[in-house]
Amino acid sequence: MGGDGGHRPVVIVGPTASGKSALALELVRRARPRPDIAGPTELVSVDSMQVYRGMDIGTAKPSAAEQAEVRHHLIDLVEPAERFTVVDYATAFEAAMADIAGRDAVPLLVGGTGLYLRAVIDGLTPPPEFTDIAAELEAEAAAVSDAAAAHDGGGVDGCTADVAAARQAADGGACGAVVLHQRLAELDPLAASRMEPTNLRRIVRALSVCLGSGRPFSSFGPGLQSYPEVPFRIVGIDPGRTALDELIGDRYRRQMELGMLEEVRRLAARPLSRTAAQALGYKELRAHLAGECTLDEALNVAIARTRRFARRQQRWFARDPRITWISHGSPAEMADQMEQLES
Repeated sequence: MGGDGGHRPVVIVGPTASGKSALALELVRRARPRPDIAGPTELVSVDSMQVYRGMDIGTAKPSAAEQAEVRHHLIDLVEPAERFTVVDYATAFEAAMADIAGRDAVPLLVGGTGLYLRAVIDGLTPPPEFTDIAAELEAEAAAVSDAAAAHDGGGVDGCTADVAAARQAADGGACGAVVLHQRLAELDPLAASRMEPTNLRRIVRALSVCLGSGRPFSSFGPGLQSYPEVPFRIVGIDPGRTALDELIGDRYRRQMELGMLEEVRRLAARPLSRTAAQALGYKELRAHLAGECTLDEALNVAIARTRRFARRQQRWFARDPRITWISHGSPAEMADQMEQLES
């Protein structure tokens, strides 16, 4: 598992709730008595939400006991009100890797934020950001969706009946997202083909770059469709769709028992960045605390939204031919599968 003696550092990926962190801890514990490991193994989070302080239960952040047992990196980096980008993550990652090397330790990367991972292992340079344009596009999408919600079935500004189901199922902004996706398809068909027409965040990012730079979003860098060799061994956890749905529901139930609602209540009194405000589960529970829905309704929406997000993660990672897949199981069972891969 280590980085010495010809071993490449390991990266553990997979959809949310698939058991990545539990597997990582199991691997660290097994690695301690092995003589071929140069030094202690340290965990490096590849999670865009665990960087926020105070967002602990809902992001499944390692517990205080787990952090005391194993050194963790790239969690609790900024306040939830602060803006944090993939560029910020790449900078922090470089510093963390230097810190780990300075102790002759071994990094073990674990997380499900695919873009962050690609940025650091493939050295991808993201396109420039045009925040003013992005804000205008988000406002435009919100206005379209609000107008669509006021109509019982008709289309609004291109949001036709064939996307009605998507509008009802997605995060309250699907209609506006579809309209922006149509604009993106005109400016950059390749980029549009690579994202779902209801994924507002990605559509706004791509369309703002097209408008702000005058270049297609897909023209920047080597592109996400290139998968060069890297000095890491990437292992993915595949729970299967049905099992994953159950895992997500079970995790929300555990998180509520651990006090997630109170965590969200504390955060609701503070300003949140645009990214932090969209965190899975937090957005829905904030709506409940604001009196917009019952707790059961909030949880049902959160679970459904998280399941859709997990599908997107699965599709993202499935495109990467460098990933070796293992079946979901207990941490020990998954570690056994990884040891078999090494033999």
